[in-house]
Amino acid sequence: MAKKSKIAANERRKAVVARYAERRAELKVLIRTGASRERADAVRKLARQPRDASATRVRNRDSVDGRPRGHLTKFGLSRVRFREMAHRGELPGVTKASW
Repeated sequence: MAKKSKIAANERRKAVVARYAERRAELKVLIRTGASRERADAVRKLARQPRDASATRVRNRDSVDGRPRGHLTKFGLSRVRFREMAHRGELPGVTKASW
C-alpha cells in the first residue's frame, strides 16, 4: 500500500492537468505552427504554467492500493493486485494460461 500522501499528491496533479489541458494544447499548436514572434510568446506562456500542469507529471498507480510500480494500464491495477484478483476470479474474461 502506497503512502496516503503520495496518492493524494497524484490526485492533485491529475486535477491540475485537467484544468490546464485545453490551454496547454492551444499553446503547443502555436509553438508548432505559429510565426516566430507568436512561437516565442507561446513558449513563455507555457513555461509560466505550473509544472504539475504537464501530463507527464502524473504517475500511473494501482486503483485499489496506489502501488506505483508494475502498473497494467488495461486493468488499472498493479501486477500484484492483478494476479490476486485473477486467481480469485474477480476479473471477467481473465483466465490462467495452461497448455
